Amino acid sequence: MNIRSFSADIAPAALRASSRYELAVPADARRALATGWLALAIGALLASGLFSILLVLSRAPYVKDVFPLADFFRVALVVHVDLSVLVWFAAFAGLLWSLHGAPRLLWLGWTALAGAGAATLAMCAAPFVDQGLPLMSNYIPVLDGPVFLGALVLFGVSCALVVGRALAVAPRVGTRPDGAAALRFGLNAAAVSAAVALLAFAWSYAAVPAEVERKAYFEVLFWGGGHVLQFTWTLLMFAAWLWLGEAIGARNPLSPRIAILLFAIALASVFATPLIYLAYDVVSVEHYRMQTWLMRIGGGLAIVPFGLAVLWGVMTAPRASAVTAPLKASLIWSLALFGAGGLIGLAISGSNVKIPAHYHGSIVGVTLAFMGLVYYLLPRMGFGRPQGRLATVQPALYGAGQLLHIAGLLWSGGYGVQRKVAGGEQMLRGAEQVAAMGLMGLGGLLAVAGGILFAFVVLRALWTSSTSRS
Repeated sequence: MNIRSFSADIAPAALRASSRYELAVPADARRALATGWLALAIGALLASGLFSILLVLSRAPYVKDVFPLADFFRVALVVHVDLSVLVWFAAFAGLLWSLHGAPRLLWLGWTALAGAGAATLAMCAAPFVDQGLPLMSNYIPVLDGPVFLGALVLFGVSCALVVGRALAVAPRVGTRPDGAAALRFGLNAAAVSAAVALLAFAWSYAAVPAEVERKAYFEVLFWGGGHVLQFTWTLLMFAAWLWLGEAIGARNPLSPRIAILLFAIALASVFATPLIYLAYDVVSVEHYRMQTWLMRIGGGLAIVPFGLAVLWGVMTAPRASAVTAPLKASLIWSLALFGAGGLIGLAISGSNVKIPAHYHGSIVGVTLAFMGLVYYLLPRMGFGRPQGRLATVQPALYGAGQLLHIAGLLWSGGYGVQRKVAGGEQMLRGAEQVAAMGLMGLGGLLAVAGGILFAFVVLRALWTSSTSRS
């Protein structure tokens, strides 16, 4: 065999190897830190599921009249949202940054984890030990009492520590990037976005007048940073999509360089945030509108090419095995829910339940991607491999339930049912409104069951030693 023909034979294989979107899981102390963040993430989801049962019952027709839960609805909604979005997402980010960064400053990671864990416990306890008034501010709703607000401050400081460590130990991408380098760039970009979000929160805190009415105060406080956080979660979701696609054998048409470019485009809009703060007062209408337009325009630039590329890869992927079936199901349902959320966003008009239908779809799309990546990482972190019927059914149950949930909300929004209300405040007058909210309730219960099943599958794997390392 001559050298030229040999090179021609191995070149495609070498090219495919260099384009693999996967990262090795370290076997050192970083794995233990990542396991701690995983435990916090699963605990937050479990607690969120318990509070979500109260939410579903307080809105479902007929049941809401039997159980007088309307007074507790807003309290449960605050804790549910903060656990299922803020804590779950931040803990999962901590997991990825712990595995991804260099093995330095581990004490900082452990300090951040301890603080975040204590803050989460305080959030869960606050409704029962503190009479804080529930305020439904966007992105981070609050119970306006010392226990809950103190927990939020502690959680914010903990997030600042973990983000600071992620930036300090971030590995370099290199001048000749491969698939692993593209994932590293995506995770680094998410850390930068999170840092800008923390800066925006601090800037708003310093700029918002203390005499502003409390609900408006927290709305302004969390508006700018909350928008930037959505870029952070989306960047992490893109990385999870690429990683899961590789895990199921999908051939992604994006080269590593193009993937890095799309990550950079998704990150670029984040840097307009300080300019908005410099140009407009935080309590001005212009500040409010510019943040909204920034997310609508800048946030969508990379979503479509990323989504289409991953979808193409899924459609051309080989038939799933027992090992890859849960990963493929998670990826498919993530694409479906995130896409549905984006489409519903185009139909929003007024303040009704179409708005939660939109963000439930988007948030659940991110959550399903993270769930699938947890399934992938568990055996590589030394635990059992989630497989079998339960692991495969779980993404479908959770995804289908959430799809029914947002379909009911979208249907109800067409009849003008208002958001953030429950019980008799919903004023369900016609059979159509009752049916729509009934569909919402059914979907919500199925989604809760899917979330509990996810926790069960993961906990079972955590207690099972992995027999083979991948």
